[in-house]
Amino acid sequence: MEEAHSTRYSIQPGATKMYHYLREVYWWSGMKRCIAEFVAKCPNCQQVKVEHQRTCGVA
Repeated sequence: MEEAHSTRYSIQPGATKMYHYLREVYWWSGMKRCIAEFVAKCPNCQQVKVEHQRTCGVA
């Protein structure tokens, strides 16, 4: 999961994109949950998620 998540071509995909990417090659029981937990623990993903959720203020 580390390699699929951190490769320069994937650019920190979210859990859904990472799941779709990995399931083409791998599968294990609880895969989706494992990936979601892995991404939730990634500091870079959490920072990007917060930046994308900021609302625009009216000046």
